[in-house]
Amino acid sequence: MSEDKILKIGILKNGTIGSSLLLAFLMDERAESTRICVREVTSGAKMHPPEECIETMKKLLEFEPELILMSSPNAALKGPKAARELAGTIPTIVVSDAPAKKAIEELKEKNIGYIIVGCDSMIGARRPFLDPIEMSCFNSDLLKVLSITGALNIITNELNNVIMDMLEGRTPSLPQIEIDATNATEAANFSNPYARAKAIAAFELAASVSKITGKACFVLKEREEYMPLLAAAHEMMKTAADLCVQAREIEKYNDTVMRTPHNTKQTLLKKIQLYDKEQ
Repeated sequence: MSEDKILKIGILKNGTIGSSLLLAFLMDERAESTRICVREVTSGAKMHPPEECIETMKKLLEFEPELILMSSPNAALKGPKAARELAGTIPTIVVSDAPAKKAIEELKEKNIGYIIVGCDSMIGARRPFLDPIEMSCFNSDLLKVLSITGALNIITNELNNVIMDMLEGRTPSLPQIEIDATNATEAANFSNPYARAKAIAAFELAASVSKITGKACFVLKEREEYMPLLAAAHEMMKTAADLCVQAREIEKYNDTVMRTPHNTKQTLLKKIQLYDKEQ
């Protein structure tokens, strides 16, 4: 395949999960790639009614993408499922959170790729607690967890494998992965076992947040019952982020932070020590 080939990648965002916030930048972090062209279409915070997801997919298809990335909370819901029906034969990868496990069999049957991120927990979305600042704080903490535990390493690697297959004329092998504490921290390539232990603890703590927010948002009715749980869940995510910062600081002290930048031809390079040359 000619190096002049440019791959058109469409990103559909219906609703928001932490893993969706930086998807485009995981493929081209310095806006230097000469081999991919990316467009995003989003329905913003809303996924309901299902027509929101359908209309955004129709808009994305006007771009004529050769690869589609679909992100949403709970990809098993009617809206994301209806949007998937419109993708046809275009290679498609779903990025979603733990409730999307209910859609795995359907995705396998349709040969749709999926990356399910176990630590990408639901925010404490009740009006008496969640305002724009609390929402931003939660997502900034969640991004630290996704980044430092290695969850985003897996997403980056899997997306780039598919992109390189398509650029080089091969039939892409679409990922079918559930990201957990083990494979995430393996992908992060920690050199210090205590740093990895902190990252594992952070992942598991972040993954458990949804149990608390789910109860507080959908089960409990009285403010006196759900407000402390909402606050506790957000404190848990902050603690997970703090553990991740500690883990990365250990690696920085040892000069063993792994970095995997893209070059302009889309290949992922690698370096460890700060003054090393990426290869």
